[in-house]
Amino acid sequence: MAEYAPELTSEEVRVEGVVEEIYVTDKGSAPMRRVTEVETVPGCGIRGDRYCEGTGYWTAYGDVCEITLISGEDLDHIQDELGIGVKNGEHRRNLVTRGVRLEELRGRRFRVGEAVLEYDRPRPPCRHVQDLSEPGMTRALKGRGGICARVVEAGRIRAGDRIELLG
Repeated sequence: MAEYAPELTSEEVRVEGVVEEIYVTDKGSAPMRRVTEVETVPGCGIRGDRYCEGTGYWTAYGDVCEITLISGEDLDHIQDELGIGVKNGEHRRNLVTRGVRLEELRGRRFRVGEAVLEYDRPRPPCRHVQDLSEPGMTRALKGRGGICARVVEAGRIRAGDRIELLG
């Protein structure tokens, strides 16, 4: 006998996953550092992070993501099966998630901690990531590079915060 699962109304949310780790850097090409909490700013991203500060590597090219997310499950695969080191911010993404399929956030708004974010676009890996890490990184992240999101409502995001779909 199948279990009953009620439909969600527009006011309800569905827990999709958690923020496992958070990484920032104040300058393009500088090493990412792991932090436990960040503050988000609409139209900017993460206060103190390179793209919100206008110092990111891609800023001059107009290719700026306010916040980047990458799947912890994908990072596990890259580390364990391919032997590429991605566990200490080498992936160059801000939020490492667990339990959420990032591609399913397309066209959606979602709450992460106190902040509300909105899916922007996929974030494929670039050669610059490999230049800063190790050979094979760009290929290892292909199809697993994560996504970009915009800040809709400011708030703090902490490691361990839930990720919830809205509406």
